[in-house]
Amino acid sequence: MMQLRRSPAILQVLFGAILGIAISTAADFSSALVSTPGQTAPVPAWDLQSSRKVGSGLEVLSRPGIDTSAWLHVNTSKCTLMGCLLEAGIYNDTELFYSDNLGKVDSKQFEVPWLYRQEFGLNPGAGKYFHLLTHGITSQADVYLNGKQVADKKTQAGSYRGHTYDITDLVDKTNALLIQAHPTSYYHDFALGWVDWNPWPADNGTGVWRDVEIKQTGSVALGPLRVVTQLGTPVDSSPANVTLKSRAHNLENIEVTITVTGIISAEGYAGETITGSQTVILPPLSTTDVTLTTTVPKPAIWWPKQWGSQPLYNAQLSVFVSNTTLSDHASATFGFRSVTSQLNSYNDTTFSVNNRPFQVLGAGYAPDMFLRFSSAKFESEARYVLDLGFNTIRLEGKNEHPELYQIADRLGIMILAGWECCDKWEAWSYNQDLAVPTPVWNEDDYGIANASMFHEAGMLQTHPSLLGYLIGSDYWPDDKAAPMYMNALRLQDWQTPVLASASRRGFPSFMDSPGLKMEGPYDWVPPNYWYDIEPSGSRLGAAFGFGSELGTGVGTPDLTSLKRFLSPADLNDLWKNPNKGLFHMSTETSSFHNRKIYNAGLWKRWGAPTSLEDYVQKSQITDYEATRAQFEAYTANWNSKRPATGMIYWMLTGAFPSLHWSIWDYYMHPAGAYFGAKVGSRIEHVAYDYVKKSVFLINRSLNQTGSRHIDIQMVDPTGKTLYSNTVKTTTTPNTSREIISLIFALKNIKDVVFLRLVLSDPSSSKDTEVLSCNVYWLSKNLDTLDWDNSDWFYTPVTEYSDYMALNKLAAANVSVTAWSREHSPQGHVESLKVQMQVTLENHSSFPAFFISLNLVDKEGNDVVPVIWDDNYLTLWPREKATVRVKTLGTAEPAVAVKVVGKNIKGMTVNVIEGAEVKLDSLV
Repeated sequence: MMQLRRSPAILQVLFGAILGIAISTAADFSSALVSTPGQTAPVPAWDLQSSRKVGSGLEVLSRPGIDTSAWLHVNTSKCTLMGCLLEAGIYNDTELFYSDNLGKVDSKQFEVPWLYRQEFGLNPGAGKYFHLLTHGITSQADVYLNGKQVADKKTQAGSYRGHTYDITDLVDKTNALLIQAHPTSYYHDFALGWVDWNPWPADNGTGVWRDVEIKQTGSVALGPLRVVTQLGTPVDSSPANVTLKSRAHNLENIEVTITVTGIISAEGYAGETITGSQTVILPPLSTTDVTLTTTVPKPAIWWPKQWGSQPLYNAQLSVFVSNTTLSDHASATFGFRSVTSQLNSYNDTTFSVNNRPFQVLGAGYAPDMFLRFSSAKFESEARYVLDLGFNTIRLEGKNEHPELYQIADRLGIMILAGWECCDKWEAWSYNQDLAVPTPVWNEDDYGIANASMFHEAGMLQTHPSLLGYLIGSDYWPDDKAAPMYMNALRLQDWQTPVLASASRRGFPSFMDSPGLKMEGPYDWVPPNYWYDIEPSGSRLGAAFGFGSELGTGVGTPDLTSLKRFLSPADLNDLWKNPNKGLFHMSTETSSFHNRKIYNAGLWKRWGAPTSLEDYVQKSQITDYEATRAQFEAYTANWNSKRPATGMIYWMLTGAFPSLHWSIWDYYMHPAGAYFGAKVGSRIEHVAYDYVKKSVFLINRSLNQTGSRHIDIQMVDPTGKTLYSNTVKTTTTPNTSREIISLIFALKNIKDVVFLRLVLSDPSSSKDTEVLSCNVYWLSKNLDTLDWDNSDWFYTPVTEYSDYMALNKLAAANVSVTAWSREHSPQGHVESLKVQMQVTLENHSSFPAFFISLNLVDKEGNDVVPVIWDDNYLTLWPREKATVRVKTLGTAEPAVAVKVVGKNIKGMTVNVIEGAEVKLDSLV
């Protein structure tokens, strides 16, 4: 082990070496894919063809010079077969996702292997070594280079099984790489399955879904860099230890002496750079861990976004042979933070970040159905996550690409990663819930899973955004797989919590209970479901403990999005055939193939829809109410007797245009579910408990304290004031508590009332700053839940609340103006670029209910991605309100705002450009 130290002389040498790498890369080897030690590059594009058309002569097809002009050509480094066919123009998204067209794709074309082929240049020579890196190919592949087999499908098996193949003896000036991807079965292969999330892609995700890379080194090659940090106490004012580690592989059959050098430096801000070096002797053909350790006196601490900043550090190890000849280098970005977890007295898991109890609040991620990853799109999705007030994204077996974690690191979003459920990954003898008979694991399967865990841990280990890893989802791994997983994680110096599964079904004999519950719901339940927490033994997903995946099955796209993927007949089915199975839900055999449960509530509570527009509006009200209640209940009960320690909403967004399980829709349009969740997840907030009929004060920050005022008002549909009160109190960081009961105030409701809760800071320099404004519509009677007859995915309702009086609201007179100006902040191009403000005024003496605002471009299309600081507003009598909106970098310019409300006349308001707009603090 060597100690890193502050050494300007060594620093100068190291920077010179690194600069030399950059210069040589750009100099004389323009035709070579890689040309200098330590350089890695993905195979940039592919020629693609079915084996039906070209046969199985892989040795011949993998030789340079083969005519592939009749093959498909895709200008991307990675794509599943369907992704490739989309890239090549054989299919297009608009047609493919329209109505049930996806189900008409010929799946038989994918019942045979397909070939990925590409030629590239290299500059082989004495002392140069070349490596072929795979990071997972779905799900089995034969790999050939220059007419020689590199790996067969038994070796290159598993969507996450990464390999490094030494191809030095096979390379030439011109090289041809051929990958034959075999058909994938979710129940027999370790793939990326969809269970009941959506209809399955016709290719089952087969193909090169992650980059295949070529790397050049000298005689010593380094594996991925691991970074081990140890924070002091208190974390924000104590030194921290950091160790850099990498496996050095001596590729020659002689002993070699190497010089290992290291650099640690702050990224993007002034900070001390630490360097060090030492010599190490490597035995012939050996693999040896090289490590460097130092102390950082004043580390900048990485925090989740809502709690602080996200300082990052760059680390690099380099190995030199013959004193000055660079052989390889490995680098990574990391942050100083700690994550721990513990079980409370109820056996519920609580996470802590940097020694602060951390209530997990987030949702489950779905990648694109064809595994097409876009950094720009995920950047926008991540900004939506932060705008919502979420702090975590769960990945269930969809671990994606390094870029996802890099974005999460930079923006401050925690990632709870793990393996998926319901297919080969959980083919245990004790799992009786698999949809089809699935062979239990054999020795080869354990080997694939072990290699997959090792590879994924290596990819994820340095990222400060990692909250933990679930080595099981619905079921826990058996007593052979679990220690195998844990050992793979140990070998990669894993530092965050590892949980056995996401449910309470069981756990391996040597591990603790995971402390997570997976007891539903997944379909619609009324708002009071979440607050009905006693007795907890029969209250399933209600707001206590840690819910690993649960939700109300909502996420109805707004009308503009619906018309993009549903035919006129499909649109009619939404409101005329409420129990019909729908293609844009889950699979045909799923419990979620229709909207029957959801629609029963909508019909009973709001009355039968009179039109498609009426149905969509009632759906948005239902979705808003549902997500708000779920997030509010969990945050309100953070400090209850049995705390609500975390909640992952099912789901964040869909893999294709879907009618449910989404916070925002496939086209990035935020609607009722989004804004309900946003209200319910505000950092400082006041919420109404439907069961206790009381008001809770919620503070999810680490530093906001002081006086707070809570203004409580209740009016009837005519605008008559039924109750008014101001509660003066104080707030405490990271705390939720009950403030006042409204039982008496709500005692004599006739049919429906509106309740408004406004939280403000009276000491703010901006006079009285409003921190949260929240309007509820409350019926005389709560929905009655039949807990005793609960199923795994919902709890029946025997009597429904009645909101039909709100269908008869008098028409309100509301005026709207919209102002805009360009805004070009410093930083990334995907940052917020245009800001507008929209002012609404209710000129009537009664409420204007549930007003939605939608930006449109000159063609009348939705402007997305977009961030509103509030939407779906209910205006009090004579109230005037201003909301702000910012578009993200990829959005088209907005020219108008479309305004729709339950009791207002719809209108389109042109945007007035060039007005002065306050910028302030939108995400």
